[in-house]
Amino acid sequence: MSMPRTATTFTPPVMEARRWLDGVTFTDALPLINVSQAAPVDPPPEALRAHIADIAMNVPDAHLYGPVLGLADLRHEVADQFSKAYGGAISDAQVAITSGCNQAFCAAIMSLAGEGDEIILPTPWYFNHKMWLDMQGVRTVPLSTGDDLLPDPEHAATLIGERTRAIVLVTPNNPGGVEYPDHLVQAFFDLARARGIALIIDETYRDFDSRTDAPHALFADPDWSDTLIQLYSFSKAYRLTGHRVGAMIASAPRLAEAEKFLDTVTICPNQLAQHAALWGMQNLGDWLAGERAEILDRRAAISDHFGLVKDQGWSLMGVGAYFAYVQHPFDIPSDALAKELVQQAHVLTLPGTMFMPENDPAGQRQMRIAFANVDRREIQTLFERLARVTL
Repeated sequence: MSMPRTATTFTPPVMEARRWLDGVTFTDALPLINVSQAAPVDPPPEALRAHIADIAMNVPDAHLYGPVLGLADLRHEVADQFSKAYGGAISDAQVAITSGCNQAFCAAIMSLAGEGDEIILPTPWYFNHKMWLDMQGVRTVPLSTGDDLLPDPEHAATLIGERTRAIVLVTPNNPGGVEYPDHLVQAFFDLARARGIALIIDETYRDFDSRTDAPHALFADPDWSDTLIQLYSFSKAYRLTGHRVGAMIASAPRLAEAEKFLDTVTICPNQLAQHAALWGMQNLGDWLAGERAEILDRRAAISDHFGLVKDQGWSLMGVGAYFAYVQHPFDIPSDALAKELVQQAHVLTLPGTMFMPENDPAGQRQMRIAFANVDRREIQTLFERLARVTL
């Protein structure tokens, strides 16, 4: 008997981690510090919520099916703003709106790979990418990274085979937090083009990059669409996580293939979410700059307070966007340590084993800390608690 597709992959990690909280009593003196999930928990700004309400009440078409590839005005806004931001040329026809960035990744893979094909993922990887590849029967080829968490294009070149269809990069990285230098991104683009495969760049966290200039110049290449697929999420920028709205930027022929998948799965992206994303792009530039400044301050707080645990043997491997990626000093695997931290320190984080192949020992020493929802004071408290952990 054949195995159902969902049985080919693992349990959703964030949901698994939440179950570790069952039966644990948290107190006012020692409340839970949840650094497990990289999503804002606050609602969108009031002005955006008011706009959503206005659209819901006064735009009847917002409650109907819309275009499979998204609202024309939102596709145009993305093309226009991203063209300016990256110093390149992106047309409206090269933008698709999706039901979140995860769906954008799924659509990209569906347009690229069939069962038995291969996709190269740097490790530690974003687990939902691995899960989708598993369920599609697409083989994940791990591209290991060193202590700096930066993938090596020369190493990647040795992994490309006849069935390789794409290399996937996430920058700023989830889970590692590192920002890939522009020359590194360019090297992967050049490699992918030379070998006739796609380069997928997930830039979900681009709005929280510490660099003020464009993080890469790939869109300045007039023929970028023969190789590049960019993915983006509005969820983090405008706190629209529950509305599910993302984007896929690629060649028009590739989007025509992706349209088949999107029409079958969701028919169209959420209409209210698209109106919200459009209004956010047009009106919330200053507000988003403030959000970015706050995240960058929390990033700085990670570095400022990491000394509280450094003497205990912890090391900071990467920090940026919403994440710090650390190595722990204990003689137990990180998945066991993560459960112990809930019990002993009332801290919920995710172990490196959730971001690595099962046979990779590096994951047993690593942890991800998602700091989007903890302020500078709570970050200090987090490290004070970790410093007191004894095993």
